[in-house]
Amino acid sequence: METTAKTVLLIEDEPNIIEAVSFILSRDGWEVKTHSNGHDAMDAVRARAPDLIILDVMLPGKSGYDILEEIRADADFARTPVLMLTARGQEKDKEAAERAGADQYMIKPFSNADLLAAMRALVKT
Repeated sequence: METTAKTVLLIEDEPNIIEAVSFILSRDGWEVKTHSNGHDAMDAVRARAPDLIILDVMLPGKSGYDILEEIRADADFARTPVLMLTARGQEKDKEAAERAGADQYMIKPFSNADLLAAMRALVKT
């Protein structure tokens, strides 16, 4: 049995997605923290020090790609797994996420099972 829950920081601005993902992950044993804008997302990462970050591409204030570059440039979080979520499924969007350093890229809508499987693989739970 796992002694401590893994912490995930969900950086997402859509209330429906925040609610759905938080419910799915909490039920699976994750401790879920949320943040809903881009301009101070890096402050949230530093304050919460998550095991995994789920990052939306389109956020108010700053894009997910820019936030991901900040995460990768920060020595404390450069190796933190990042799963990017987006409604944009074009190949160029996926390539931009990979260039910025995303570990995984998922297109909305996604299945609960796919999301959980991707997260488990990223943190090896």
